[in-house]
Amino acid sequence: MQCELEYKQFKIAIFKEYLYAIYKFCLLFGGELLVNMQMEKYLSNSENETKKIAKKFASKLKIGDVVVLTGDLGSGKTKFTEGILEYFDLQDEISSPTFTIVNEYTKNDVNVYHFDVYRLEDEDEFLAIGGEEYFDKGICIIEWGEIIKNVLPSNYIQVTFDRCLDDENQRNICIRRIEN
Repeated sequence: MQCELEYKQFKIAIFKEYLYAIYKFCLLFGGELLVNMQMEKYLSNSENETKKIAKKFASKLKIGDVVVLTGDLGSGKTKFTEGILEYFDLQDEISSPTFTIVNEYTKNDVNVYHFDVYRLEDEDEFLAIGGEEYFDKGICIIEWGEIIKNVLPSNYIQVTFDRCLDDENQRNICIRRIEN
């Protein structure tokens, strides 16, 4: 009986250590405890493949989705956005919002808002332009969204782009639905 009780206490202690390790991992992962995280990974070999991946991804988007694009300059964020806009038949409307901060596109009762927040100083500047008011009005695509991380809705989709060291045209694309 004593051994059985000690064994149960041992299992509980191990489980607590396991939970603590998960908690620490989540803190290292960006300071947020992720309740639910679904992930898809892709390898793109060209700009056209990146756009195809984005078109497939866009087929699952709905009004109210916020898509945060993260990666270095030239890593594929804008090409991915072009693929999303092509899915909605908006390819003739594409322009970079680098200096305007947001471009608005409408087709068949779907509003797509393309933000480039690279030039913003901080989240306060995003709030000052009324950026958060767009979140539930349509589909929001935010390049450099990590700059405004603290004002993003609790549920969003993060798309991360990493260049492959072996081939300058290859990109690892990771899509995660983050639900806090």
